Amino acid sequence: MKNEILRALRETDSYVSGQELCRKLGVSRTAVWKNIRSLQEDGYEIEAVTNRGYRLAGVPDTIAEEEVASRLQTERMGRQIRYFSRIDSTNQYAKRIAEEGAPDGTLIIADEQTAGKGRSGRTWVTPPAEAIAFTLLLRPKLSPDRISMVTLVMGLAVTNAVNSLYDVSAGIKWPNDVVIKGRKLCGILTEMSAEVRQVNYIVIGVGINANLTSFPEEIREIATSLRLELGCDINRAELIARVMTEFERLYAEFEAQGDLSAVMQEYNELCLNAGSKVRVLDPNGEYTGTSRGINSMGELLVETEDGQIQEVYAGEVSVRGIYGYV
Repeated sequence: MKNEILRALRETDSYVSGQELCRKLGVSRTAVWKNIRSLQEDGYEIEAVTNRGYRLAGVPDTIAEEEVASRLQTERMGRQIRYFSRIDSTNQYAKRIAEEGAPDGTLIIADEQTAGKGRSGRTWVTPPAEAIAFTLLLRPKLSPDRISMVTLVMGLAVTNAVNSLYDVSAGIKWPNDVVIKGRKLCGILTEMSAEVRQVNYIVIGVGINANLTSFPEEIREIATSLRLELGCDINRAELIARVMTEFERLYAEFEAQGDLSAVMQEYNELCLNAGSKVRVLDPNGEYTGTSRGINSMGELLVETEDGQIQEVYAGEVSVRGIYGYV
């Protein structure tokens, strides 16, 4: 009920009467009052004025369930939320509840993640109250060979969300790293449970450097945060909700087509590799060429020096800029 009260208070700049809240929620005035008191104890500034009602005057820096849920405008993504102040890995937890039958679109959020994973077994640090760590559980009706493209869809969703909320120019380093000024802002890891012809579920873990002000020495030169780029803290719950909105739109288009044809142009416009010289780190031998963006299957098209087009699959190789990370 707390998230519904917050949603109602957010929908107006003025006061909302207790009677109106009772009518909207179908509960008693006592129930409304108890939930208002609980929200105040959670750090929300809610003004209560006799004969006028309640007004939301300030919110705490929280990504708890009621805060994120009250901001969501989605129909499918994040309609069920599980929040943890501290957890080992949101992906690991998502896989556990997926096996227990948790529904499509379940969103797991953590304020602190102690054993987060990145690609190739790397760790992803989520310090308390500074970063964003969440995992989205999906049950797609697609063949297993299509699932790698979902990671690109999430990368595009995060990039769109960041650019729509803040005065930055975020782009994508293929396949799914969100980058600002040549430094990594976000990492994404998708894991799948599947049979030969059927996907049981996938979990998409997302880590966003939101309000971090420093990084470990080993990544200091290639990482950034929104706090460092903007010079001020951002509202983490607002960003999570916007990512869900963007992802729901893009994922619906992907599901309808079964590939990235509907979002390919949008992706390529934000792909930092497109038109650039790149070095392809292939197990069968490195080579260089010019990136031509992605195709409808999410493969990076690289034109080699002899004019041939190589289709690079993200699961097999890595791509770097000639002179650095991007």
